[in-house]
Amino acid sequence: MVYHRAMPETPEDLHARAYRALMCPDPAEKSGLVATLCQDWGRGVLPPLAEGEIGDVFAVVDAGRPARPELIDHTAVPRRKPSSAEGLAALLHAIAHIEFNAINLALDCVYRFRGLPADFYAGWLQVAAEEAYHFGLVTERLAAAGFAYGDFPAHRGLWDMAVKTADDPLARMALVPRVLEARGLDATPPIVARLRKVGDDATIAVLDIILRDEIGHVALGDRWFRHFCAERGLEPEETYLALMTEFDAPWPPKPLNVEARRKAGFSAGEIARLEGGRPRRSGA
Repeated sequence: MVYHRAMPETPEDLHARAYRALMCPDPAEKSGLVATLCQDWGRGVLPPLAEGEIGDVFAVVDAGRPARPELIDHTAVPRRKPSSAEGLAALLHAIAHIEFNAINLALDCVYRFRGLPADFYAGWLQVAAEEAYHFGLVTERLAAAGFAYGDFPAHRGLWDMAVKTADDPLARMALVPRVLEARGLDATPPIVARLRKVGDDATIAVLDIILRDEIGHVALGDRWFRHFCAERGLEPEETYLALMTEFDAPWPPKPLNVEARRKAGFSAGEIARLEGGRPRRSGA
Protein backbone atom coordinates (compact mmCIF):
# COMPACT_ATOMS: atom_id res chain seq x y z
CA MET A 1 0.00 0.00 0.00
CA VAL A 2 1.46 3.35 -1.06
CA TYR A 3 0.16 6.79 -0.19
CA HIS A 4 1.56 10.30 0.08
CA ARG A 5 1.15 11.14 3.76
CA ALA A 6 -0.51 9.90 6.90
CA MET A 7 -4.13 10.86 7.49
CA PRO A 8 -4.59 14.18 9.33
CA GLU A 9 -8.10 13.33 10.60
CA THR A 10 -9.13 11.78 13.90
CA PRO A 11 -9.89 8.02 13.87
CA GLU A 12 -13.66 8.58 13.97
CA ASP A 13 -13.84 11.07 11.10
CA LEU A 14 -15.86 9.79 8.11
CA HIS A 15 -12.93 10.21 5.75
CA ALA A 16 -10.51 8.48 8.11
CA ARG A 17 -12.88 5.55 8.49
CA ALA A 18 -13.26 5.30 4.71
CA TYR A 19 -9.47 5.43 4.39
CA ARG A 20 -9.06 2.60 6.88
CA ALA A 21 -11.42 0.40 4.89
CA LEU A 22 -9.89 1.50 1.58
CA MET A 23 -6.38 0.54 2.62
CA CYS A 24 -7.34 -2.77 4.25
CA PRO A 25 -5.84 -5.58 2.11
CA ASP A 26 -8.02 -8.45 3.32
CA PRO A 27 -11.32 -8.72 1.41
CA ALA A 28 -13.33 -10.13 4.33
CA GLU A 29 -12.00 -7.56 6.77
CA LYS A 30 -12.55 -4.77 4.23
CA SER A 31 -16.19 -5.85 3.82
CA GLY A 32 -16.62 -5.84 7.59
CA LEU A 33 -15.17 -2.34 7.88
CA VAL A 34 -17.55 -1.15 5.16
CA ALA A 35 -20.52 -2.65 7.00
CA THR A 36 -19.67 -0.98 10.33
CA LEU A 37 -18.89 2.32 8.61
CA CYS A 38 -22.29 2.30 6.89
CA GLN A 39 -24.01 1.45 10.17
CA ASP A 40 -22.25 4.25 12.05
CA TRP A 41 -22.98 6.75 9.29
CA GLY A 42 -26.64 5.73 9.29
CA ARG A 43 -26.82 6.09 13.08
CA GLY A 44 -25.35 9.57 12.88
CA VAL A 45 -22.51 8.80 15.29
CA LEU A 46 -19.75 10.15 13.03
CA PRO A 47 -18.86 13.83 13.52
CA PRO A 48 -19.90 16.47 10.98
CA LEU A 49 -17.92 16.42 7.76
CA ALA A 50 -14.91 18.69 7.75
CA GLU A 51 -14.53 20.69 4.57
CA GLY A 52 -11.29 20.30 2.70
CA GLU A 53 -9.65 20.77 -0.65
CA ILE A 54 -8.73 17.97 -3.01
CA GLY A 55 -4.96 17.61 -3.07
CA ASP A 56 -1.97 15.32 -2.86
CA VAL A 57 -2.54 14.68 0.82
CA PHE A 58 -5.61 12.67 -0.15
CA ALA A 59 -4.12 10.90 -3.17
CA VAL A 60 -3.99 7.17 -2.52
CA VAL A 61 -1.77 5.64 -5.18
CA ASP A 62 -2.65 2.01 -4.54
CA ALA A 63 -5.63 0.84 -2.50
CA GLY A 64 -5.43 -2.09 -0.11
CA ARG A 65 -5.63 -5.45 -1.84
CA PRO A 66 -4.37 -8.98 -1.13
CA ALA A 67 -1.05 -10.23 -2.48
CA ARG A 68 -2.95 -12.32 -4.99
CA PRO A 69 -4.23 -12.13 -7.71
CA GLU A 70 -1.17 -11.29 -9.75
CA LEU A 71 -1.87 -8.07 -11.67
CA ILE A 72 -0.87 -8.06 -15.33
CA ASP A 73 -1.65 -5.90 -18.34
CA HIS A 74 -5.30 -6.15 -19.36
CA THR A 75 -4.29 -7.32 -22.83
CA ALA A 76 -2.45 -10.29 -21.30
CA VAL A 77 -5.38 -11.61 -19.25
CA PRO A 78 -6.48 -14.88 -20.92
CA ARG A 79 -10.06 -15.03 -22.23
CA ARG A 80 -11.82 -18.26 -21.46
CA LYS A 81 -15.29 -19.53 -22.26
CA PRO A 82 -17.54 -20.76 -19.43
CA SER A 83 -18.16 -24.04 -21.23
CA SER A 84 -15.35 -25.67 -19.22
CA ALA A 85 -15.01 -25.79 -15.43
CA GLU A 86 -11.82 -23.75 -15.48
CA GLY A 87 -13.29 -21.32 -17.98
CA LEU A 88 -16.32 -20.73 -15.75
CA ALA A 89 -14.03 -20.23 -12.75
CA ALA A 90 -11.93 -17.71 -14.68
CA LEU A 91 -15.08 -15.79 -15.63
CA LEU A 92 -16.26 -15.76 -12.02
CA HIS A 93 -12.81 -14.63 -10.91
CA ALA A 94 -12.84 -11.73 -13.37
CA ILE A 95 -16.24 -10.62 -12.04
CA ALA A 96 -15.06 -10.98 -8.43
CA HIS A 97 -12.04 -8.82 -9.23
CA ILE A 98 -14.27 -6.12 -10.70
CA GLU A 99 -16.47 -6.16 -7.60
CA PHE A 100 -13.48 -6.01 -5.25
CA ASN A 101 -12.10 -3.00 -7.12
CA ALA A 102 -15.54 -1.42 -7.08
CA ILE A 103 -15.52 -1.52 -3.26
CA ASN A 104 -12.27 0.44 -3.31
CA LEU A 105 -13.55 2.88 -5.91
CA ALA A 106 -16.62 3.73 -3.82
CA LEU A 107 -14.56 4.10 -0.64
CA ASP A 108 -12.10 6.30 -2.51
CA CYS A 109 -14.91 8.66 -3.49
CA VAL A 110 -15.85 9.01 0.19
CA TYR A 111 -12.26 9.48 1.34
CA ARG A 112 -10.88 11.65 -1.44
CA PHE A 113 -13.50 14.26 -2.29
CA ARG A 114 -14.14 16.74 0.52
CA GLY A 115 -16.72 19.40 1.31
CA LEU A 116 -19.51 17.84 -0.78
CA PRO A 117 -23.18 17.35 0.18
CA ALA A 118 -23.92 14.56 2.64
CA ASP A 119 -25.95 12.79 -0.08
CA PHE A 120 -22.74 12.26 -2.03
CA TYR A 121 -21.14 10.34 0.82
CA ALA A 122 -24.32 8.45 1.69
CA GLY A 123 -24.67 7.30 -1.91
CA TRP A 124 -21.11 6.04 -2.27
CA LEU A 125 -21.18 4.35 1.12
CA GLN A 126 -24.24 2.41 -0.03
CA VAL A 127 -22.41 1.51 -3.25
CA ALA A 128 -19.43 0.22 -1.24
CA ALA A 129 -21.74 -1.98 0.83
CA GLU A 130 -23.50 -3.35 -2.24
CA GLU A 131 -20.21 -4.04 -4.02
CA ALA A 132 -18.99 -5.94 -0.94
CA TYR A 133 -22.20 -7.97 -1.05
CA HIS A 134 -21.64 -8.70 -4.75
CA PHE A 135 -18.05 -9.75 -4.07
CA GLY A 136 -19.28 -12.21 -1.46
CA LEU A 137 -21.90 -13.67 -3.80
CA VAL A 138 -19.41 -14.17 -6.63
CA THR A 139 -16.68 -15.65 -4.44
CA GLU A 140 -19.24 -18.12 -3.09
CA ARG A 141 -19.88 -19.25 -6.66
CA LEU A 142 -16.12 -19.36 -7.23
CA ALA A 143 -15.66 -21.55 -4.16
CA ALA A 144 -18.42 -23.87 -5.37
CA ALA A 145 -16.36 -24.32 -8.54
CA GLY A 146 -13.31 -25.27 -6.44
CA PHE A 147 -11.39 -21.98 -6.74
CA ALA A 148 -10.70 -18.85 -4.70
CA TYR A 149 -10.13 -15.18 -5.38
CA GLY A 150 -6.47 -14.86 -6.34
CA ASP A 151 -6.24 -18.11 -8.30
CA PHE A 152 -6.19 -16.34 -11.69
CA PRO A 153 -4.31 -13.25 -12.91
CA ALA A 154 -6.18 -9.96 -13.17
CA HIS A 155 -5.58 -6.35 -14.22
CA ARG A 156 -5.92 -2.96 -12.54
CA GLY A 157 -7.71 -0.99 -15.24
CA LEU A 158 -10.49 0.24 -12.96
CA TRP A 159 -8.11 1.47 -10.29
CA ASP A 160 -5.77 3.06 -12.84
CA MET A 161 -8.64 5.30 -13.95
CA ALA A 162 -9.28 6.22 -10.32
CA VAL A 163 -5.69 7.44 -10.05
CA LYS A 164 -5.98 9.39 -13.32
CA THR A 165 -9.12 11.18 -12.07
CA ALA A 166 -7.82 11.73 -8.53
CA ASP A 167 -8.00 15.52 -8.63
CA ASP A 168 -11.44 16.06 -10.15
CA PRO A 169 -14.77 14.58 -9.00
CA LEU A 170 -16.39 15.55 -12.30
CA ALA A 171 -13.88 13.49 -14.28
CA ARG A 172 -14.20 10.63 -11.77
CA MET A 173 -18.00 10.50 -12.12
CA ALA A 174 -17.75 10.63 -15.91
CA LEU A 175 -15.04 8.05 -16.46
CA VAL A 176 -15.50 5.47 -13.71
CA PRO A 177 -19.28 5.01 -13.25
CA ARG A 178 -20.34 6.31 -16.69
CA VAL A 179 -17.58 4.61 -18.73
CA LEU A 180 -15.96 1.67 -16.96
CA GLU A 181 -18.83 0.53 -14.74
CA ALA A 182 -21.37 1.15 -17.51
CA ARG A 183 -19.47 -1.38 -19.61
CA GLY A 184 -20.65 -3.98 -17.10
CA LEU A 185 -24.24 -3.15 -18.00
CA ASP A 186 -23.45 -4.05 -21.62
CA ALA A 187 -21.39 -7.14 -20.80
CA THR A 188 -23.87 -8.85 -18.51
CA PRO A 189 -26.57 -9.98 -21.01
CA PRO A 190 -24.07 -11.82 -23.28
CA ILE A 191 -22.50 -13.49 -20.24
CA VAL A 192 -25.94 -14.56 -19.00
CA ALA A 193 -26.71 -15.99 -22.45
CA ARG A 194 -23.51 -18.09 -22.35
CA LEU A 195 -24.25 -19.27 -18.82
CA ARG A 196 -27.77 -20.24 -19.83
CA LYS A 197 -26.29 -22.55 -22.46
CA VAL A 198 -24.36 -24.42 -19.77
CA GLY A 199 -27.29 -24.39 -17.35
CA ASP A 200 -25.64 -22.35 -14.59
CA ASP A 201 -28.80 -20.87 -13.09
CA ALA A 202 -27.13 -20.14 -9.74
CA THR A 203 -24.57 -17.81 -11.31
CA ILE A 204 -27.24 -16.21 -13.50
CA ALA A 205 -29.21 -15.37 -10.34
CA VAL A 206 -26.12 -13.65 -8.89
CA LEU A 207 -25.58 -11.67 -12.10
CA ASP A 208 -29.21 -10.57 -12.06
CA ILE A 209 -28.64 -9.04 -8.61
CA ILE A 210 -25.43 -7.37 -9.73
CA LEU A 211 -27.02 -5.90 -12.87
CA ARG A 212 -29.95 -4.54 -10.87
CA ASP A 213 -27.65 -2.81 -8.40
CA GLU A 214 -25.10 -1.65 -10.98
CA ILE A 215 -27.79 0.29 -12.84
CA GLY A 216 -28.23 2.25 -9.62
CA HIS A 217 -24.47 2.73 -9.22
CA VAL A 218 -24.08 4.11 -12.74
CA ALA A 219 -27.15 6.28 -12.13
CA LEU A 220 -25.52 7.68 -8.99
CA GLY A 221 -22.43 8.56 -10.99
CA ASP A 222 -24.64 10.11 -13.66
CA ARG A 223 -26.46 12.21 -11.07
CA TRP A 224 -23.26 13.65 -9.60
CA PHE A 225 -21.60 14.07 -12.99
CA ARG A 226 -24.50 16.26 -14.09
CA HIS A 227 -24.42 18.05 -10.72
CA PHE A 228 -20.74 18.97 -11.15
CA CYS A 229 -21.34 19.99 -14.78
CA ALA A 230 -24.16 22.31 -13.68
CA GLU A 231 -21.91 23.88 -11.03
CA ARG A 232 -19.31 24.66 -13.71
CA GLY A 233 -21.76 25.68 -16.43
CA LEU A 234 -20.81 22.77 -18.68
CA GLU A 235 -23.03 20.85 -21.10
CA PRO A 236 -22.92 17.27 -19.75
CA GLU A 237 -22.97 15.14 -22.86
CA GLU A 238 -20.38 17.15 -24.79
CA THR A 239 -18.23 17.26 -21.66
CA TYR A 240 -18.53 13.48 -21.31
CA LEU A 241 -17.28 12.86 -24.85
CA ALA A 242 -14.48 15.39 -24.41
CA LEU A 243 -13.32 13.69 -21.20
CA MET A 244 -13.37 10.28 -22.87
CA THR A 245 -11.02 11.68 -25.51
CA GLU A 246 -8.82 13.58 -23.05
CA PHE A 247 -8.30 10.53 -20.82
CA ASP A 248 -8.26 8.02 -23.69
CA ALA A 249 -11.09 6.12 -22.02
CA PRO A 250 -12.24 2.89 -23.69
CA TRP A 251 -15.18 3.23 -26.04
CA PRO A 252 -18.02 0.82 -25.18
CA PRO A 253 -18.16 -2.24 -27.41
CA LYS A 254 -21.47 -3.06 -29.04
CA PRO A 255 -24.13 -4.11 -28.43
CA LEU A 256 -24.99 -1.61 -25.74
CA ASN A 257 -27.56 -2.53 -23.11
CA VAL A 258 -29.83 0.32 -24.14
CA GLU A 259 -32.54 -0.37 -21.56
CA ALA A 260 -30.06 -0.48 -18.66
CA ARG A 261 -28.22 2.61 -19.86
CA ARG A 262 -31.47 4.58 -20.16
CA LYS A 263 -32.37 3.59 -16.60
CA ALA A 264 -28.90 4.73 -15.49
CA GLY A 265 -29.35 8.21 -16.98
CA PHE A 266 -27.99 8.05 -20.52
CA SER A 267 -30.13 9.94 -23.01
CA ALA A 268 -31.30 8.46 -26.31
CA GLY A 269 -29.05 10.87 -28.18
CA GLU A 270 -26.04 10.00 -26.07
CA ILE A 271 -26.61 6.27 -26.58
CA ALA A 272 -26.88 6.82 -30.34
CA ARG A 273 -23.55 8.64 -30.33
CA LEU A 274 -21.90 5.85 -28.36
CA GLU A 275 -23.35 3.25 -30.71
CA GLY A 276 -21.84 5.17 -33.62
CA GLY A 277 -18.36 4.27 -32.43
CA ARG A 278 -15.37 6.35 -31.40
CA PRO A 279 -14.96 9.42 -33.60
CA ARG A 280 -11.86 9.50 -35.72
CA ARG A 281 -9.20 11.86 -34.47
CA SER A 282 -8.46 14.76 -36.78
CA GLY A 283 -5.60 13.91 -39.10
CA ALA A 284 -6.03 10.17 -38.50
